[in-house]
Amino acid sequence: MQIETLIQAVTPELREWILAQSAAGCAAADILEAMHVSGWDAAVARAALDQSLHPAAACPLAALPQLPGAGVPVPEPDLAGSPSVLHLPDRDVQVLLTMQRPRVLLFGGFLSDAECDGLMALARPRLARSQTVDHDSGGNEVNAARTSDGMFFQGGEAPLIKRIEQRIAALLRWPVERGEGLQVLRYRPGAQYRPHFDYFDPAQPGTAAVLRHGGQRVGTLLMYLNTPRRGGATSFPDLNLEIGPIKGHALFFSYDRPHEGTGTLHGGAPVTEGEKWVATKWLREGVYG
Repeated sequence: MQIETLIQAVTPELREWILAQSAAGCAAADILEAMHVSGWDAAVARAALDQSLHPAAACPLAALPQLPGAGVPVPEPDLAGSPSVLHLPDRDVQVLLTMQRPRVLLFGGFLSDAECDGLMALARPRLARSQTVDHDSGGNEVNAARTSDGMFFQGGEAPLIKRIEQRIAALLRWPVERGEGLQVLRYRPGAQYRPHFDYFDPAQPGTAAVLRHGGQRVGTLLMYLNTPRRGGATSFPDLNLEIGPIKGHALFFSYDRPHEGTGTLHGGAPVTEGEKWVATKWLREGVYG
């Protein structure tokens, strides 16, 4: 299947148009609505508006700490030539948004509606209060910063899981065995995940135990399984960037060393109406197990 679409890049011409609309007295909400009517993805439109009207706030990279040492190889899609569509072995995926530093990419149509519904159906009977890594022991613990329900699939435990894992490997050019089991989370109204980093903090005593199972995390793929009625955006506070959760979209970001200077501090904003379901795949340096 081939998707006919135009790449939705935030170009200088688009920023000039936004600035002209603003100078003419148009409100930000009206500019966003005009872009939506013209076919712009909501997340791309919001990023373009922020970059155009608040350039200093939208790109505060100078405020990030300097990165020490050398980074390690990280997962990376093949975006040579700036394609608007990536033709994976079993599905075509749209490239909606790209950012170089930090490396943040938004893909449209990564999962079909049926696949999203299937993941939620498989996960629902096994949901329990989400846990985070205990920094002292390297085990897991319930944490007030994370108020979702969640569960983990074993690698390839069902045909749907295996198919999605293989698609992730093809998209990010990262072997299946170098990824953790797929996690599914459900956020009810009011639930959130406060800003955090996905890598394991080397300064914490429990990190050594975690790293024995595949090394550091080097990338995150977050797949949205539904579209909540209100709230639930994925936010990057250091970038003043928010990504709206749209069913089937997938958000990827990588971090080549465990340091806040990677700019990958992120969180899940509270859901204010409806539920938000997401599936997460964390990628490791080495073979996970």
